[in-house]
Parts: sequence; C-alpha cells; structure tokens
Amino acid sequence: MTENDPSPAKPRPAAASPKLPWKTRISVAALSAVTDLCRRSNGSLNRSLLSLLDVRSPASATPVRGVRTADVTVDSSRNLWFRLFVPSSGESLPVIVFFHGGGFAFLSPDSRIYNAVCSRICRKTQALVLSVNYRRSPEHRYPAPYEDGADVLRFLDGNGLATADAAAAGLADLSSCFLAGDSAGANIVHHVGRRWAAGAWERIRLAGMVLIQPFFGGEERTEAEIRLAKAPLLSMERTDWMWRAFLPEGADRDHEAANPFGPRAEGELEAALPEAMVVVGGFDLLQDWQMRYYEGLRARGKAARLVEYPEAIHAFYFFPEIKESAIVLEEIKGFIDGLRVRSTTTEQKDGDAGDENQ
Repeated sequence: MTENDPSPAKPRPAAASPKLPWKTRISVAALSAVTDLCRRSNGSLNRSLLSLLDVRSPASATPVRGVRTADVTVDSSRNLWFRLFVPSSGESLPVIVFFHGGGFAFLSPDSRIYNAVCSRICRKTQALVLSVNYRRSPEHRYPAPYEDGADVLRFLDGNGLATADAAAAGLADLSSCFLAGDSAGANIVHHVGRRWAAGAWERIRLAGMVLIQPFFGGEERTEAEIRLAKAPLLSMERTDWMWRAFLPEGADRDHEAANPFGPRAEGELEAALPEAMVVVGGFDLLQDWQMRYYEGLRARGKAARLVEYPEAIHAFYFFPEIKESAIVLEEIKGFIDGLRVRSTTTEQKDGDAGDENQ
C-alpha cells in the first residue's frame, strides 16, 4: 500500500499476463461472454437475454454465514431500491452505501456475484451494507445513477430505514457513513460524494469513500489502455461501448462524469468531501486513470490513500480464490475502523474543549 505519496509509482505487474487460477479463468470467460452477447452495436442492450444469463440470489431473512438480507424500496416508480446486509452481532454499526460495477449498464444488487461480494464486506467490516439498485444505461444515461445514489442518502437522512427495517435502523450509526463501490460503482461514489458534500443533511455524515478500481476515462489513450487493450473481463472495446451508452448524447470521454479532473471539469471540490481510499490493479487497463484520480485528489488538498495490487486484474475482488480478494477486505476494514476511531477522538476533544470553555 502507498499512502500520502503525491507521485506514486505505477503498479507494474511482474509478468506480461496475469497468472489466474483455472476457476477464475472460467468465471472471467463466462462474464465476458455474457457482456458481449448482450451488447448491441447500435448502443442498446438485450435486457431479456441478460435477465436469463444474470444469475440472481434472493434476499434471506434467515442469516446466511452470519448475515441476513432484505430488499428495501426507496422509489418504486423508478425501481430504486437497495439490498440491506445486516451482520448477526454488534451495535452502533457503521453504514456502507455500496454501488455495484458493471459499466453503468450491467448487474444489480441481487446478482449472485454482488450478493456474495456485499455479504463478504458485511462480515469483514461488521457494518450495515446497503447495495443500491440504481437506474442503468443505456435506458437511463448520466446523471441518473448519481441522482439515485443521492436520493438513497436522502432516504437515510429522512429516517426512512426506521420505517423499512426498525431492527437495522437501531444498529445504524449514520454519523459514520461510508460510500463504497467498484468500477462504475466507484465512479458513482465520487459523484454522489460531491452531491453530499454540497448539500445540507440532518443525520448523515460521510466519514470516507472507498473506490475499488474506479471506472474513469478520457479521450486520451493512456499507456495502460494501449498495453492492456485486450485485458481480461474489461477491454478497451468494452469500455468504449459503456461510455457511449452512459454519457449524454454527443458527449465524449472528457465529460466530467468520466474525467473528473479533465479539461471540462467544472468547479472546485467541496470542502466537506471526505477522505478516499483508491484501489488500483496492475492488470487493469484503467489504472492510469485511477492513479490520475488519486493524484488529482491529493493535488486539490484532499486526503487520499492508495492501495495497489500489481498482479490484480479488473474485478479481482469477485473471486475468493485470488489472494488479494481477502487482502483488500482487510484494507477496507482498516480504513473504516481508522476513520471511525479518528472521528470519535475528534468529537471527544471537541466536547472536552467545550466543557473547558463553559
């Protein structure tokens, strides 16, 4: 891990291609095939076929390996809901609002792969995890998922969880809330974080953001994009399709949604934007954009932590058989626990100072 370094070295892999377990190779090939089968050259998506191929996991009121799940509706008119993951033990738990990846177009909180990922995050961090079912492209382009993410925060801020799941609400510490996501979901984390930082809130306090291999880009073709153009799971041809399906009609990849610190970025980062943890993999063609994002935060005076895995492919955390999949969960836990301790210490100092001034 590299921390507090304004110009970190790129996470160069030691080998020319990733060494993946056979189980991972089969899974990556299957996921890639589903993506390619469902995408159409005209920019549309075959949702009917995708619904058949995307294996789903139902919510379970009975805990599975120490985690119970429930689906909570926020706005039925736009199918905005989240899957709630609740650990079997603990009290005053941090809250993680999670945004799944899939290039803004694929997958959902009840997709088997994300149900498993969020269950693992819940168990490891002992936090409430809310995995958001945001509107997807190409049917719903920018800024739909950012608006949906902000509305989930408003739902929590308005005490909506107490009505939906009183037991979970009784455990939730909304003063210690984190945004987390992977790939396109990590892109959403940044933009929803900015919306929170620019707003007024009663209950929710964002303590940090976790961006796992965030999906950023630009018109420039970076060295990593060229070198890893046919990388496993996420290739340059696939990313180009995803940006065309998501960005406003006529926009290019230098739009601020894709390139937050690029030539068309508007406005300074909000003062309240919390500390970020950015995860980068050496076999991810997006790594140069992810490093630029980390460096952009640092250059703008924002606290940021860089976590690098030189041998990791994009979405390595999907696969428990990859050793870094467990390691990154430890990093996320450490990041959340550290910020919670720091926040508690600061509040105690502020309280002591207030008592002395009375």
